[in-house]
Amino acid sequence: MTKTGLIATAALTALLGGCGQGVEAPAKTAQQLMAEDVQPTAKIFWNSVQFISDETGDHDIKPETDADWKKTRDAATRIGELGLLLQTPAYTEGRSADWTQFAKSLVDVSKLAEQAADARDPDKVFEVGGTMYNVCTACHQVYPATTGPEAEEAKAG
Repeated sequence: MTKTGLIATAALTALLGGCGQGVEAPAKTAQQLMAEDVQPTAKIFWNSVQFISDETGDHDIKPETDADWKKTRDAATRIGELGLLLQTPAYTEGRSADWTQFAKSLVDVSKLAEQAADARDPDKVFEVGGTMYNVCTACHQVYPATTGPEAEEAKAG
């Protein structure tokens, strides 16, 4: 083989070296990502607008300051980013196509959440928060924390 052929073969081997090795494991399991990132972020959004009735009376809780609205908007944006992350091969491998659809729905609802926060519309934030909750609940019904590749590995280990 010529020197040029050896260089070409080496370059091709280097480029293709990662092929067939499978998907790299994510930094966090799906369960860890949900518990440490998705749930706390969704909770920030959900808690930004509330109606509480207790022994001291009725209380409307809503963002009041620019910082409050930014926190609500940032939570909406982060939910979308996490929805995109859940669509990567690291999280979709070993799951059905509906996993990807749930993750896409999370991205879709995050865009509505951003719009509601940008409009500074507490009623819309509350409404979209309910939709976000429904997306999360639907996914959790199909994929409870005790299922998925991570749970299978734990059972086998």
